[in-house]
Amino acid sequence: MEQTRKPMKMKVKFAENEEAKVVKASDALPLPLYLTNAVFFTLFFSVAYFLLTSWREKIRSHTPLHVLNLSEIVSILVLVASFVYLLGFFGIDFVQTPSLKDEEEDIIVQEDARIVPCGQALECPRPQIAGIASPKPAPKAIVEKPAMETPPPTAEDEEIIKAVVAGTIPSYSLESKLGDCKRAASIRREALQRITGKSLEGLPLEGFDYQSILGQCCEMPVGYVTIPVGIAGPLMLDGREFSIPMATTEGCLVASTNRGCKAINLSGGASSVLLKDGMTRAPVVRFNSARRAAELKFYMEDPENYETISMVFNKSSRFGRLQSVQCAVAGKNLYMRFCCSTGDAMGMNMVSKGVQNVLDFLQNDFPDMDVIGISGNYCSDKKPAAVNWIEGRGKSVVCEAVIKGDVVTKVLKTNVAALVELNMLKNLTGSAIAGALGGFNAHASNIVSAVYLATGQDPAQNIESSHCLTMMEAINDGKDLHVSVTMPSIEVGTVGGGTQLASQSACLNLLGVKGANREAPGSNARQLATVVAGSVLAGELSLMSAIAAGQLVKSHMKYNRSSKDVTTVSSA
Repeated sequence: MEQTRKPMKMKVKFAENEEAKVVKASDALPLPLYLTNAVFFTLFFSVAYFLLTSWREKIRSHTPLHVLNLSEIVSILVLVASFVYLLGFFGIDFVQTPSLKDEEEDIIVQEDARIVPCGQALECPRPQIAGIASPKPAPKAIVEKPAMETPPPTAEDEEIIKAVVAGTIPSYSLESKLGDCKRAASIRREALQRITGKSLEGLPLEGFDYQSILGQCCEMPVGYVTIPVGIAGPLMLDGREFSIPMATTEGCLVASTNRGCKAINLSGGASSVLLKDGMTRAPVVRFNSARRAAELKFYMEDPENYETISMVFNKSSRFGRLQSVQCAVAGKNLYMRFCCSTGDAMGMNMVSKGVQNVLDFLQNDFPDMDVIGISGNYCSDKKPAAVNWIEGRGKSVVCEAVIKGDVVTKVLKTNVAALVELNMLKNLTGSAIAGALGGFNAHASNIVSAVYLATGQDPAQNIESSHCLTMMEAINDGKDLHVSVTMPSIEVGTVGGGTQLASQSACLNLLGVKGANREAPGSNARQLATVVAGSVLAGELSLMSAIAAGQLVKSHMKYNRSSKDVTTVSSA
């Protein structure tokens, strides 16, 4: 065993050395980053001024500009060198950092190397490995995985840590000052431990690309949290098979969803329908009177003005297309709910840019309009709201399946009549008594959250995305079960935000919806929304069956309880 370990260690060290040798623009001079930048800025503007002055004198004396002396040749070389440095240091980062203007549009899409859908890939034959006969089973070798320890800070880093602790260097400015995101996270982490007196041991630091989250996912990082990802399925949906990635720490959730997928597959699969696709943003504006607010409402709802408003809105993006504007007056305040398509992006920034264009345009005809906020909560984002439940937001999807009676009995361990009765008394009547808003289901939020975390969606949008109406009905003379989920506001995207992180991107690739679809813009995000609905359908079917059969407590006691002695756990 020792002989097999050594080559692996050498390979790891080689990879680390390869990463350490990456040359950056800031390595041009052996000086601190800010001094290097100052030198090249000074050189660039100084030689530019010198050349302009020299050429002006040549023009006055009628000397040809292409006749150069030694000082001018040197100045041109210095100008080019400093320009290349500044472009390499600032220009590349600017292009790579997603800006608000082109966040959803300028993402480079890497083509999926697979030539078959992921569902078909699951059917590929596995190579058979011949077993080796042995008179006695060989004892298993216990291989301990070495812990990834954070190296102690260098003398230079130690000075920076002390400055952060003292407050002379703001923690948020470490990335810009150091030009190294990993080093900034390590210094911030150590400073935080010294300030709080609490250990962060157990929170990983190594093994993450901190450059990938700069300016788009997380500020002031000190590590990352690991969440296990399980696979449910495959789920047969609309004639294709999908393996569903679920990131969760709740035992039984993946297993339960997997059982629902099995029941659906044995009954012929599920089908889905996309009813609507449009992201919303609703600014609030104020006037001096309710009459004036109503005048703008009538203007926005006049069909003759729609084309003009649409042109102003659409110029902000090649994917964002205005679909409708819904207005509501509250006193002298007006709320305008814009709805637009957003391609494969979730689209909050896209619709916000379009709304800002319209507000600027309206100021010409309504100069007394006071814009209170770009969002007035009539959208409504990350909050339970009846407007999303009724009108929809993001993708509105219905997913259904007919589960055969024998599958209900053999796989789900219950019967059709019990499921129909439980659904009526629990999901419908019970939710109504509780005053539920969009919560007419068993646990849609469980599945939505797990899929969202695995695929890089905004987990806070689980609130409205989990709006779900679960319905069950006995059909074919009570022998079979028709089950459906209606989800009016699934908010997902396959580009932008957390979808670009390596782990989340891999899960999207598993589903066959990674990145933007260039042939049919928006189809990847719509496909992801139907997969979310299909996963919820499987999860609802399995949990309701467990409750109807009286298995819920038993299964959770088996799969959702830790064997660790919690009395020995204490905070450091």
